[in-house]
Amino acid sequence: MSGTNRFMDAAIEEAIRAQERDEVPIGAVVVLDGQIIGRGGNRTRETNDVTAHAEIVALRMACEALGQERLAGADLYVTLEPCTMCAAAISFARIRRLYYGARDIKGGAVESGVRFFNQPTCHHAPDVYSGFAETESCRLLVEFFQARRSGEKPLT
Repeated sequence: MSGTNRFMDAAIEEAIRAQERDEVPIGAVVVLDGQIIGRGGNRTRETNDVTAHAEIVALRMACEALGQERLAGADLYVTLEPCTMCAAAISFARIRRLYYGARDIKGGAVESGVRFFNQPTCHHAPDVYSGFAETESCRLLVEFFQARRSGEKPLT
């Protein structure tokens, strides 16, 4: 584990679990008042649901745990820069702070791509912190895709 932050370590654990399910290794946790209230890894293949990204899975679990649709005051830790869909969900959930590991130049929408939170149509933008456990997050993704190209299972 990264040893940087226990919540980011938990997100990495979720990414490893996703990889074990043959999903792209991305993990996320939602934290409120120092407690993890939602966690998830990618489940798009398992559930045949294009919206089952790690962030969405974790946000759904957190909302269910609290019995409400908003997560004001909660923080989200995720191993990869969120895409546009996930950035929108983060905004609508009113997440207070977003911490992520690896930057996603191709599909990210926070500091890359459309920069969703900087758009005038964005109603709520969390504070954003990047580079948490970046090396570990990148390693999981690189090894996963290298293994898929070579037909091997990635090492965890």
